[in-house]
Parts: sequence; structure tokens; C-alpha cells
Amino acid sequence: MLEKNQRFKSLLYVLADAALLFIGFLLANYIRFNYVRYFEPGGAGPALAVARDPRNIIAGLATSLVLVLIYWVAGIYSTTRLRGLAERCTKIAVINAAGLLIFIGALYLMHLDDYSRIVLALFYILGTAGVVIERMVLRWVDRARRRKGLGLRHILLVGGGKSAALYLRALEHNPYYGFVVDGYLAGTEEPGLGVRYMGSYDALSARLDEVAVDEVVVALEADEIELLPHVFAACDKNGVRITMVPFYSDYLPARPTIDVLDECKLINVRQTPFDNLLNAAVKRGLDIIGSLILIILTSPVMLVTAIGVKLSSPGPVIFRQERIGLNKKPFMMYKFRSMRVNVQQETGWSTDCDPRKTHFGSFIRKFSLDELPQFFNVLKGDMSLVGPRPEVPYHVEHFKEEIPRYLVRQQVRPGCTGWAQIHGLRGDTDIAERIRYDIWYIENWTVALDIKIIFRTVFGGKMVNDEKLQ
Repeated sequence: MLEKNQRFKSLLYVLADAALLFIGFLLANYIRFNYVRYFEPGGAGPALAVARDPRNIIAGLATSLVLVLIYWVAGIYSTTRLRGLAERCTKIAVINAAGLLIFIGALYLMHLDDYSRIVLALFYILGTAGVVIERMVLRWVDRARRRKGLGLRHILLVGGGKSAALYLRALEHNPYYGFVVDGYLAGTEEPGLGVRYMGSYDALSARLDEVAVDEVVVALEADEIELLPHVFAACDKNGVRITMVPFYSDYLPARPTIDVLDECKLINVRQTPFDNLLNAAVKRGLDIIGSLILIILTSPVMLVTAIGVKLSSPGPVIFRQERIGLNKKPFMMYKFRSMRVNVQQETGWSTDCDPRKTHFGSFIRKFSLDELPQFFNVLKGDMSLVGPRPEVPYHVEHFKEEIPRYLVRQQVRPGCTGWAQIHGLRGDTDIAERIRYDIWYIENWTVALDIKIIFRTVFGGKMVNDEKLQ
């Protein structure tokens, strides 16, 4: 059965996090003033006296407690099993970075103006690493216990149609969450569901009295919605927690939000993580910093490539083509010209064996060197390092009529690489499948996901060559 000590476990998390953060603070001071100082002219000087000041210890303790409080407000200690480890760890890293600013402000108020910046950096690294590793170890322990049948959440499923099958399939794909469906209720038995049939909907109250369950998952279809009051009443009478699988879930985003207008509940079905100003600012900041670093690192390669393009065939070095970007606004995308100048640049698709490629163009496309100027598009704000690939206006007008939700991808900046591309969906591939990957990325974006995509692009593939003919 479901563990009854969730509050106690949350309290243990709080205490463990506070302890790890404070230990990280002490360890940062120890490393800084017992090792790093020996490599500096003159040793530690007055900074060592600051480290030994009782006010410094109080500031470290206060910062640890403040960070834990922010964790609590941010939902880090939520008992839901459906929040992924990567999401929690990313939040922890961001909160700790913000916490450093609070720490610096506290030091200023305490007149510790000469506090070591090395200590701050070490505190962030050690504190964040400690809390993240703790999460990883505890997650491993929880999953090991669930494999042994301990700490499982027992479910009674109400419904036997498409929504119920969707829920059961999701559980099958994610067994480590520890959900077990003991049986289901439906108008008629559906053998294909693969779980025990426990009777019709009228038997709900009796089954709740007979079987100890932790949660009732309601997965009724549209034509069964009139049964909802009966189901809710039976669950409330037995004090059982209720979760719903809406029959219109295909139309909802990955993380729908609900607004309240008086007594009316409004579900936002097209909201994305980028509607949050902090998320948008973080992504844009990473794009600016990342593009500047990449421009500097690749500038020698771009210079050599530009010379090679100029010598390989007549025409401009930089190929400029109109693409559709954020909020359906057009922009000019840059790349090194890899083909001879032609008249099909607005609508055609390029292929690996296209005869219009120059020999040098084939070379730079093989290693994606022709895409390097797009870092300037990122710096300008036309594109992002990671996002759906931009399309020419012709294809946008064409695909939006044929593919549902196609223009959802225009709610974010297009990218140099993307979730679809690292899964092999580049060039002349199934556009509907590519859009499905793009929308999944938009609805599930995190900083960690962007880092994963960039890593796989660099080490597991190449930047995308899905551009149209030039």
C-alpha cells in the first residue's frame, strides 16, 4: 500500500538538503583557505580571518535555510511521483544560482565585503552536486524498493475505453513510478486491457469497500461523462484520492495549466514553458552567451570556409534565404553557399546527391560547416541554438493546411538544431513526424533538454542540413 509517511519523508529531505548545503559551504571554505591560498602570492591574507568570523558561519547557515525554503516554495518536495529527476535537479541548480545573489546581499549587509569569490563558486558547485547526488541515490533506492513490491501505489481504474488504454500503456512504459492497477470498472469487459475486470460502474462503491486502494483514476469517454457525479460521490464517500484522464487529452499540451475566472475553470491548451518570462529569459541568455562563444571558437573555420566558397564557384559567399521565425515573422537566415546559384531556392528540397552542389559545397555540407553563419542569426535573436528548424514561407503556407498543430512550432524561435533532427528527422523526411517531435520539445522544454540536444548534435551527429535548394 501507499506509504503513509510522505510528510515525514519530505521533512527528512528538507533536513538532508539543509545539512548538505551547509556542509558544502564549510567544505568550500576549507578548500579555499587550506589549499587554494597556497597558490596565491601572499597567502590568504585578511580573507582567512573572514572565513573564521562567526558571522560568516551564520551567513552560510542562513543561506542554506533560505535555499531549502525556496526549494519548498518551488515544489521540489512535492510528493508526486510524476515529476522527473531531471526537472527537479534543473530547478535546484537554478535556485542555487539565485541563492548566491541572496548570499552576496547578506554578506554586504553584514559588512563582509571582502568575501572570497572562490568560496562562492565552490559553494555553488559542492552544494548543488551534493543535493543532486542525494536525489539520484534516493531515486535509485525508491526504484529498487518498488521492484521488490514495496512502496507501490495501488490504483482502481474507472473506464474501459481509449483513455483507459492510454493510461495503462503509459504505466507500462514507466514501471519505475510504482503504480499498480488492481483492476478496472467499465460498462462491459474489455479483454484487451490486460488487467482484472471488477464489474460495472454501479459496483464502484462496493469495490472501494472491499479493496484497499490508494487512488482512483477516472478515464471515462465522452459518451460516459454523465457518470462523473456518481464516480466522484463514491470516491469522496470513501475518502479516496481521484485523478482524471480527460477524454480530450490528445488536444492538451504536456503541462496544461488552469486559470480561474470567478467559478469558471479555464484550461490553457496552447501554453508553453516559454510563456514563463523566467524561462524565456534563461533560454535567450543561454543563446546569447552560447552564440558568442561559438562565433569566437569557429571564426578561423568560418574564415577558411568563406575563402573556399569564394574560390569554388561564382556567386556570393553567404547564402541568404527568407525563413519564418517566432510568431510567424519572416527573417533572413544565413549560411555558406554550397550550391551554384539557381532559381529554385524558394521551394525546392536539397538532396545528398544534388548535382548543383559544388565539390567544396559537398564537403562543407558533409561536416555542416555551411550552417556556421547561423550563430549570427542566434545572436541577433532571429534563431535559437536549439528549436524547430525554420521553414521557407512557401512550405509554411502549404504545411499549415495539411498538418494539425503545425503552427504551434512558430510559438518559439527556430533553432540551429532540434529534438527532431537528433532523431534522424532531417532533410526530406516525414514532415508530420518531425512536427510531432518539434511540438514535444516545445511543450517539454528544460535547460537540461537543450544541453542534451546540443551534446548529441556535437558528439552524436551533425548540425542539420535540411535547407531548401539554393
